[in-house]
Amino acid sequence: MTFTITANSLVRDIVNELPKASDLFKKNRIDFCCGGNIPLSQAAAQNGLSLDNILEELKLVFEKYENTEKNVEVWTDSDSHTIIDHVITNYHRVSEEELALLSPYVTKVARVHGEHHPELIKMNELFYEFKKELLDHMSKEEEIVFPLIKQLADGTSPNPEEAIKLIVELEKEHDHAGEILRQIRAVTSDYTLPLDACGTYRLVFARLEALEGLTFMHVHLENNILFPRYVQ
Repeated sequence: MTFTITANSLVRDIVNELPKASDLFKKNRIDFCCGGNIPLSQAAAQNGLSLDNILEELKLVFEKYENTEKNVEVWTDSDSHTIIDHVITNYHRVSEEELALLSPYVTKVARVHGEHHPELIKMNELFYEFKKELLDHMSKEEEIVFPLIKQLADGTSPNPEEAIKLIVELEKEHDHAGEILRQIRAVTSDYTLPLDACGTYRLVFARLEALEGLTFMHVHLENNILFPRYVQ
């Protein structure tokens, strides 16, 4: 996938292609929803922005998205310390950022469209349940379980049985988080957009689906590569 955004790209099309661009547009007060049917060059001019700077920032957003690990087979041959550090940097930090940035959009869509689309009220409730679960889970991993796994890897663990017990608990938490994501997908009919969906509505569905993919890759690295080294 190559970077194809130009000065002539429509703002709404940029967000459809690269949902994370919405954060950049929001920061620069570029309307990507109702006023998104204009070229990027016009949007930049209207807001007194440097088109070159906006394009450069969009390219950075694109590259960050592209660099998110998609093919994890390489990690089967990596040591546990490397995998843990990779998970923290590329999944924990990225998930924390996305949960924080996405929250106001989810709330807004539920508030504005919930009367005519009550499924969005349920989606909002499930999202915040998932957010709390995942943040608590990642904190537990970093503060307690990952250090114990590193001790297991080094052969210095004073209590291997306790470490293994905690790993099993993490796997159960993964199952619960996955179930919440399945419920979100179910209530949104696989993220199917209604005819009256506005730009923010589309953005929320696109980013929720991307968050689901990020979480599944996160869980895959742990459940299928890291944890089996210590739990039979």
